[in-house]
Amino acid sequence: MDITFTNPHEQFCYETAIKFSAIRGYGAKRTRQEFTSAEDAKAYAKTFGDNKTMIYAINDLGNFAHIFNA
Repeated sequence: MDITFTNPHEQFCYETAIKFSAIRGYGAKRTRQEFTSAEDAKAYAKTFGDNKTMIYAINDLGNFAHIFNA
Protein backbone atom coordinates (compact mmCIF):
# COMPACT_ATOMS: atom_id res chain seq x y z
CA MET A 1 0.00 0.00 0.00
CA ASP A 2 1.40 3.40 -0.98
CA ILE A 3 0.86 5.98 1.72
CA THR A 4 1.88 9.62 1.59
CA PHE A 5 2.60 10.92 5.08
CA THR A 6 2.10 14.62 5.71
CA ASN A 7 4.33 14.76 8.80
CA PRO A 8 6.79 12.63 10.82
CA HIS A 9 4.19 11.85 13.49
CA GLU A 10 1.96 10.05 10.97
CA GLN A 11 4.86 8.00 9.70
CA PHE A 12 5.99 7.14 13.25
CA CYS A 13 2.51 5.98 14.25
CA TYR A 14 2.13 3.92 11.09
CA GLU A 15 5.55 2.27 11.40
CA THR A 16 5.03 1.40 15.10
CA ALA A 17 1.32 0.56 14.92
CA ILE A 18 -0.03 -2.46 16.74
CA LYS A 19 -3.59 -1.88 15.51
CA PHE A 20 -5.63 0.17 13.08
CA SER A 21 -9.06 1.68 13.69
CA ALA A 22 -11.66 2.22 11.00
CA ILE A 23 -13.96 5.02 12.12
CA ARG A 24 -17.18 6.13 10.47
CA GLY A 25 -19.79 8.76 11.23
CA TYR A 26 -19.77 11.56 13.77
CA GLY A 27 -21.08 12.32 17.24
CA ALA A 28 -23.36 9.70 18.77
CA LYS A 29 -23.52 7.86 15.43
CA ARG A 30 -19.75 7.28 15.27
CA THR A 31 -18.71 3.64 14.89
CA ARG A 32 -15.28 2.05 15.29
CA GLN A 33 -13.81 -1.28 14.28
CA GLU A 34 -10.27 -2.34 15.13
CA PHE A 35 -7.94 -4.42 12.96
CA THR A 36 -4.41 -5.79 13.20
CA SER A 37 -3.40 -4.49 9.77
CA ALA A 38 -4.03 -1.46 7.58
CA GLU A 39 -5.03 -3.78 4.74
CA ASP A 40 -7.79 -5.38 6.84
CA ALA A 41 -9.07 -1.95 7.88
CA LYS A 42 -9.06 -0.82 4.25
CA ALA A 43 -10.92 -3.96 3.13
CA TYR A 44 -13.59 -3.30 5.75
CA ALA A 45 -13.91 0.34 4.67
CA LYS A 46 -14.27 -0.61 1.01
CA THR A 47 -17.47 -2.54 1.84
CA PHE A 48 -19.20 0.83 2.23
CA GLY A 49 -18.00 2.13 -1.14
CA ASP A 50 -18.08 5.80 -0.18
CA ASN A 51 -14.45 6.61 0.83
CA LYS A 52 -15.70 8.08 4.15
CA THR A 53 -14.03 5.69 6.57
CA MET A 54 -11.11 7.23 8.44
CA ILE A 55 -8.24 4.83 9.14
CA TYR A 56 -6.07 5.55 12.17
CA ALA A 57 -2.79 3.87 13.16
CA ILE A 58 -2.37 3.27 16.91
CA ASN A 59 0.85 2.18 18.61
CA ASP A 60 1.47 0.57 22.00
CA LEU A 61 2.33 3.96 23.55
CA GLY A 62 -1.15 5.24 22.76
CA ASN A 63 0.01 7.54 19.96
CA PHE A 64 -2.38 7.67 17.02
CA ALA A 65 -2.66 9.40 13.67
CA HIS A 66 -5.14 9.57 10.83
CA ILE A 67 -3.41 7.78 7.95
CA PHE A 68 -5.96 7.78 5.12
CA ASN A 69 -9.62 7.55 4.18
CA ALA A 70 -10.93 4.47 2.44
